[in-house]
Amino acid sequence: MKSIFYSYFFTVLPWVLIVIIMIDLETRRTVQRRTWLYRDHYYKAQNTALPVIYAITPTYTRTVQKAELTRLANTFRQVPNFHWIVVEDSYTITDLVSSFLSTSGVQHTHLHVSTLLRYKRPRQPRGTEQRNAALRSLRLLRSRNDSGVVFFADDDNTYSLELFEEMRSTRRVSVWPVGLTGGRLYERPLVEKGRVVGWYTGWEAGRLFPIDMAGFAINLQVLLENPQAVFKRQGSKPGMQETDFLKQITRMEDLEPKASNCTRVLVWHTRTEKVNLGNEPKKQLDSVVIEV
Repeated sequence: MKSIFYSYFFTVLPWVLIVIIMIDLETRRTVQRRTWLYRDHYYKAQNTALPVIYAITPTYTRTVQKAELTRLANTFRQVPNFHWIVVEDSYTITDLVSSFLSTSGVQHTHLHVSTLLRYKRPRQPRGTEQRNAALRSLRLLRSRNDSGVVFFADDDNTYSLELFEEMRSTRRVSVWPVGLTGGRLYERPLVEKGRVVGWYTGWEAGRLFPIDMAGFAINLQVLLENPQAVFKRQGSKPGMQETDFLKQITRMEDLEPKASNCTRVLVWHTRTEKVNLGNEPKKQLDSVVIEV
């Protein structure tokens, strides 16, 4: 009986060892793959040779807010040397945005400033006070020794990763096309011999800079050299905020065309579709409360 047991044991043992070894090897491969992802992300975040991209995102409480921010975070997380400045239109920092940012995997600054009630009317620009708060933060916390590029990343846009590599070499102010804006498939700067000479635009073509907020980036040092440059409320007409801001810091002939001389679209003003909540009960019926 004992001999039969030992015979069976030594027959099965090699196969058991083979299975254990295979499981161990596969586990090591999985751990190595995951570790490499974390190392790669950490390495990118510490690559001080690259100018930092500071993306300024005004945001406000609404049904799709978390969905919009999630889309942005999934893009921004992949960009090396990136700092996200999120500014809430609120009297205080909200738990939803604070919790979201803490687990986003993106280096960030979280600010808040409330828009005055008289400016929360139709046809009034959104995000003015929030963008200015972010600019104040940068001017306060950054110096002439810091290299970086500032970009206004509204939360209703979609961004190609390539866009960030294009803007990173901005010397003063760079520009590029924006898709799905101005009532057209795209708007763009017109370029001849490497210089911006005009604009292909579908709305208010007479503006000095007929460009979308997502269509330009500014070298950090330009902002520090021009502390008076802000987004204006007084005297600024709807749709003129980009022009009013850019004319404080640059001229058309000094703009730097990116994206293959402004012939490629790398950012889209997608805007999330209005949510249909027609079947949502007025009173809480579910036994749990879920954050959306």
